[in-house]
Amino acid sequence: MARIKLNLPSEYIFSTTIPVRITDLNYGNHLANDKLLSILHEARVLFLANFGYTELDCAGKGLIMGDVAIEYKNEAFYGDILTIQIVAGDFTRVGFDLYYLVQTETKLIAKAKTGMVTFDYNKKAVVEVPEVLKTQFVLQK
Repeated sequence: MARIKLNLPSEYIFSTTIPVRITDLNYGNHLANDKLLSILHEARVLFLANFGYTELDCAGKGLIMGDVAIEYKNEAFYGDILTIQIVAGDFTRVGFDLYYLVQTETKLIAKAKTGMVTFDYNKKAVVEVPEVLKTQFVLQK
């Protein structure tokens, strides 16, 4: 069976830490897959807030998640502090990808990508990505 293999960027523009809570554990006593997706969502909200944005107002446009891919690498446990690094890439006319690197101090937990689509919630329609995001959300060299 083919497995998802994500090729992530080597550098990121944002980093945050989020602890694994007791409610994030599954019956295997480690971080549950659905809870990791929730943690990625929290990290994304913090990433956007770093620029003064929200998912409903991101440079005047809304954001919706069009797809997600997660490559699980190691278990995380209650009390682990997850460091999540984020950067954007692969911009199209109406969207872009956010890349996430999730680690503890000692190991890689997961690699992930969310495909974000810019959206007008009033018109219920996909709209063009604001130009400013193409410079704010990427690594400036």
